[in-house]
Formats: sequence, C-alpha cells, structure tokens
Amino acid sequence: MEQKKTYITGFDGLRSLAVAFVILYHLFVYQFKGGFMGVLIFFVLSGYLVTSSIIREWTTTGRFDLLSFYWRRIRRLYPALVGVLAATLGYIAFFQRSLLVHIRGAVISNLCGVYNWYEIAHHQSYFARFGVQSPFTHLWFMAIQFQFLVIWPFLMVFLFKFLHERRGALFLSLVGLALLSALLMAVLYQPGKDPSRVYYGTDTRIFAVFIGAALAVIWPLNRLKSRLDWGRRTTFDLLGFSALVVVVVMCGFCDDERPWLYRGGMLLFCIATAILIAMVAHPGADMNRALSNRIFTWIGQRSYGIYLYQYPVMVLFEAKVNVAPHPVGYALIEIILILVVSDLSYHLIEKPIAQIKWGQIRASIHEFGKRHSRYGWHRLAVLPVLALLAVGLYGFCSPAPQQPNPENGSQALQQAIQKNQQVVNKHNAALAHGKSGQQTVNSSQQSSGPKLPPTIRLTVAEQQQAQKMKITAVGDSVLADSSAALQKIFPQMFINAKVGRQVDQAIPVLQDLKKQGKLNGPLLVVEGTNGPFTDDQMKQIMQLAGSRPVYWVNVHVPTRSWQNEVNAKLMASKKKYKNLTIINWYKFSDGHTDWFYADNVHPNPYGLNFFSNFVAKQILKHHSVN
Repeated sequence: MEQKKTYITGFDGLRSLAVAFVILYHLFVYQFKGGFMGVLIFFVLSGYLVTSSIIREWTTTGRFDLLSFYWRRIRRLYPALVGVLAATLGYIAFFQRSLLVHIRGAVISNLCGVYNWYEIAHHQSYFARFGVQSPFTHLWFMAIQFQFLVIWPFLMVFLFKFLHERRGALFLSLVGLALLSALLMAVLYQPGKDPSRVYYGTDTRIFAVFIGAALAVIWPLNRLKSRLDWGRRTTFDLLGFSALVVVVVMCGFCDDERPWLYRGGMLLFCIATAILIAMVAHPGADMNRALSNRIFTWIGQRSYGIYLYQYPVMVLFEAKVNVAPHPVGYALIEIILILVVSDLSYHLIEKPIAQIKWGQIRASIHEFGKRHSRYGWHRLAVLPVLALLAVGLYGFCSPAPQQPNPENGSQALQQAIQKNQQVVNKHNAALAHGKSGQQTVNSSQQSSGPKLPPTIRLTVAEQQQAQKMKITAVGDSVLADSSAALQKIFPQMFINAKVGRQVDQAIPVLQDLKKQGKLNGPLLVVEGTNGPFTDDQMKQIMQLAGSRPVYWVNVHVPTRSWQNEVNAKLMASKKKYKNLTIINWYKFSDGHTDWFYADNVHPNPYGLNFFSNFVAKQILKHHSVN
C-alpha cells in the first residue's frame, strides 16, 4: 500500500534548475560549461525520493510491495519515453532518413533500459561536437535510472533486513558504495582522452544516486519537525543558500574536460546537492519557499518530458537550420519548441495515464467505448496518441538507406580521416629522417579534379615555391580531413591533427613540438571548429610561434553558435599580432554546400580541391610578401 506523501514544491524548483542547466549546456556549451551536471541533481533527488518511499512503506507496513513499486514506475516513466521515441522515429523516417542507420538497436536498448551500455559498446561520444549526432544520446541518463529502479528495491530491502534496520549502519553502507563508484570513475578516467566511458557507465555514475539514498536514511521526510528555533532555522537557511550557490556556480563554470571533475569534483557537487535537497525538504527551513513559484512548478511538473524532448528537438532542428548567424534567436525558438512539445506530452500522455485507475481498467475501457460516454470529447485526445504510435512504428520498421551517398556520410569522413592519418604519419616519419623532398612539378599537376578558378589555381612558380617550403601545421578534424591534400602541395609540411581538438589542447602540442625542435618554418593553425578560445590562449600560441608567420584558417561551422564568435575574435587578434594572417575560408566557401559533407563543416573530396588550393594560395601570397 502506497503511503500518502506531502508534495514538496521546492523539488519542482530543483528539477527546473536541473533541466535548465542541461538545456543551456546543449545550446551554449562554451558559455555554460558545467551545465551537464544538471543530471546529477536529478540523480541525487531520485535516490532520495525513491529510497524515502521504500523506507516509509517498510517501516509503516513491515513489508514492501515490489510489484506495486514497479508498476508505478513503469506507469510514470515508460509512456513519455515511448512517446519521444515514437515522435523522433516518425520525424526521422519522413525528413532525415540517414539517421535510420542502427536506429533499431538504439530504440530497443532504450526500451530495455540499457542504452548507456549500448552507447559504450558502440563507442559513441557524449562530447563530440560533430558528425551525425544521435537524437537519443541524452537517454543514457534514463537507462541508469531504469537500472537503479530495477535493482535498488531488492538491495535496499536486503540491507535493511541484514542490518536489522540500523540506520547508522545503512547510511555508512550507502556512503561506502557511493565512494566506491566515485573511486572507479577516478581510476577509469584518462586525462586527454574522451571521458564518455566514465560519463555513461552505471558503475561510475551511480554514486550520485547512492548519495541521495544515504540522505533518505538519515533525513526521513516523515520525521522532520515543522518548527525550528531561530538559530537552527538560520543555520539551515545558510546551509541551503550556500549549497545552492555551489551548485549554480559549478553548473555555470566547470569545464566538462577538467580532470578534477572526474576525480572528486562531481562527488563534491553531489554532496552539495544533497545538502540543498535536505534543506528544501525540511519544513522548518525556508529553502522550500525560496524555490517555489508558479514558473518552477510548471517547469518541474513537465521536467521529465522537457528532458526527454530537448535533445531530439535540438539535433533535428540544427540539422536543418544554420544557427550560427543568430545563435540566441534560434536558441529561443528551440526552447519554445521544447516547451510546447513537452507540454503536449504532459497533457496527452503523462497526465492521463497517471490518472487512470488501473484496478478499474476494464470498466474504464468499457465506459470509454460507450456512445454516450462520460469521457465525452476527451476521447479525441486518443487520436493524436494513436497517430504518434503509428508513425513511430513506421519509422521503426522503415529500412535504413542501403547505399548512402559517400560524399555525405559521416562514415566516409571517418574513413577518409583514418586513411589520411596513416599517410601523414608515414610522411612525418620520412620528414624526421630527411627522406621527404621535392617532387617533380609540371603544369598538369592540378589537372585532376574540378576546374579551379584562377584566384586559387597555383602557378608553376607557386608550385615550385610550395615544394621547398617547410611548414608546421597543427589543427583539428578539418586539418585531419585535408592533411593528405595539403601535403601533396607542401611535401615539406609537418602535420599534427586530431579529431575534436580545441584551441587550448593545441597549446601543449605546440609546446611539445617546439621542445623537440619540430616547430619549423611558418605555422599553419586550423582550429576553432570545436569551440571558441580566449585571448590568453591566443597569446600563448603566438608566444610559442615567436616571430615566425602564423597562418590561421577561420571556421565554417554554420550549425554551431560559436562560428561568428571564433571568426570575429580571429579578425580582432589579427590587429594585435602583426605576424598573424587570417585565411578567410569561411567567406570563400560560404554558399558552396556541395563542397562539404553533410555536417557542412568538413570539405568532401570535391571540396578538398578548393580548400587545399585556397589555403596554399593564401600562404604563398603572404609568405612572398613577408
């Protein structure tokens, strides 16, 4: 029998903050770097509420109704999940069929509650900014929630009985489990490598839920006094406010790639969140009232649907719209779409199913089918739900494209980069041993491929000059994509490129090259694709370059909000550093979508002819002047 619970409106405030942080992180990843930790608030709160429910039922009745517990959770979680899967599948089937590849595995693993392990097994990165992004990436969170809800009642009842209901021993056990999980995250985390394994893993993330569960043991809702003396009330309010500040600051400013976050930082965040939850839960403190208002209540009640729909809306919207010219305006449109869709889900799916009296389901179905039913016009709400399930089933059964255009597929890009890397590694090794030299140049060297405009077609004299130039190139996936094409023009070019590299990560690479004596000739930088940079980072790069010419290729990233910010900062830096030349690839390539893969960022084999020759022409032009 489920016991009557007091609804704490302040928890809606916490849910609102959590989902807002997550959305802001996905929309403005470099402005709200720590927003990804909003999910930790959900984890800690879930651990607290679920464990409180189990303990309350056990201590009140002396038993725990496992089937009733599971049924309540299925009724609460699955309808909205099925809804978002169906809606996304239907949209993809009609408007973006390339995403149907491997979609069934993602859907089935989501329904089975193991999607986080599916992502790990398929090496999907949570932090990748490009490539074909899955609209279900964020659902790793729901998988861990499902796994917790399946296993936790058994473990909780076992611990409660084994420890003879001693709350102190139970609390220490849960704290121990949380520390073990956090330690596992710290051990498995490898600095400099994609942290998606530790980010997705149930074993490395469950500490957040255990902290909430431990709080439920020592801070039971039904034992908290509604009246406190002035001193304790003030102390609790100060604790709650301080914890709230810590949570907001960390969500706003903590970088998702900082090692300390994975080595105790997230654990400290969860502890601060637990303190905040404790103060909100206490009826004698003021934090509940501070986090209670109509807006928070509205968002909090729909926070589950908002979380489910936010990523599909962003991924599918940004796949069709170039958001770079107006990032804030388009972000507002995306937020409105998310709120509208989640509100529809709340009224048409979540709320109606939650209100169904399952013990009278046969009678309800019979009443529903009557000609003069008491449900009246509300029966019409079933039609859009049935239509949603139908299009979802159509999307699930639709065959994926058998022969995707190799010029547009992310797989073709990955294969091209891997092949280039092998070629570049051999070339770099030959350069290190002095074996790479000039190649024979003739007027037909550029005869293959498209006919290039005179503005970028290299003359024989320029080709000969390029053969002799020693250049060091450092960059991200755009350089990795074009590396082989550039080395054909500049056989003396040493290239160090890495997919996903950001500007701050290029600094230690340059430091290492300089230390090894490999920083020779002019410096070519192809960076900014994966995010903006600071003035200090630019200063460090220019200091490492010294007096040598630096040629920096600006970015063509129309589907990302930072495109204009990066290009504007590069132009501003040009005025500050006399040896810095900006190669305006953005302006030259603007409007030529046929030059790019589907991401509209990386030049395809056709576009590489334009990219490599344009970059080479600009380097040779300015180098001759210098």
